[in-house]
Amino acid sequence: MSTRPHRLTVPEFVALKRAGKKISMLTAYDYGMAALLDGAGVDSILVGDSMSMVVQGHETTLPVTLDEIIYHAEMVGRAVQNALVIVDLPFPTNHLGVHSAIESAGRILKQTRCQAVKLEGGADQADVISGLVAAGIPVMAHVGLRPQSVHTMGGYKVQRDADKLLNDARAAQQAGAFGIVLECIPSALAAQITKELAIPTIGIGAGGGCDGQVLVINDLLGLTSGYVPRFVKQYADLRTTITTATQSYIKDVQSGTFPGPEQEFK
Repeated sequence: MSTRPHRLTVPEFVALKRAGKKISMLTAYDYGMAALLDGAGVDSILVGDSMSMVVQGHETTLPVTLDEIIYHAEMVGRAVQNALVIVDLPFPTNHLGVHSAIESAGRILKQTRCQAVKLEGGADQADVISGLVAAGIPVMAHVGLRPQSVHTMGGYKVQRDADKLLNDARAAQQAGAFGIVLECIPSALAAQITKELAIPTIGIGAGGGCDGQVLVINDLLGLTSGYVPRFVKQYADLRTTITTATQSYIKDVQSGTFPGPEQEFK
């Protein structure tokens, strides 16, 4: 259980790197799951646009809207007492200009109890990052594989252009980002970026040299059907547990053994 006396702040999150402490981050999309993860002591919770795939059933992260992100982020923010909560800016929010990005990110902070936003991009988004930071909105950047650019990148592939990745990471830090997600990057390169930056790196498919790690909670719990990325470690098999429990319930209903006397009112 978490023993932190207050919600982790952005400066405290950054200080974890200086203290040499690895950072744990997981996604959550609703009140119940967020409360469980927060109570377990995770450092940060991301309300990710991955909800488009794992909650809504889409093939990419592109369909989820700002209103939908805010709806889920409000539930997560209300549940969390300890973790730093970060919310994805959905496509194409951060490509509509600095003013529009500030307006959208401002809605997120005003309408939820969340503390920061995450946007995909590095050097190409430096002006947006700096504009958001100047407006008092903490920003986490995201470089490497960028799911919102899946069509441009030609699919979900490991990103190996070292010069571009280093330039993106440096530019995001220079623009004022307090952290960077590194996705699907060779581990040696991710470790090099991590060593060079003063701000924390959070890896997903980027090896153990990052300052922290993030996973989609459905992947961690073994709820994902079909393809599971190589970088995922499943810590449970809830898909089997839920299927077995549901089949037991169906059997009890059909046989008349549920509800029994102990579930009835006298």
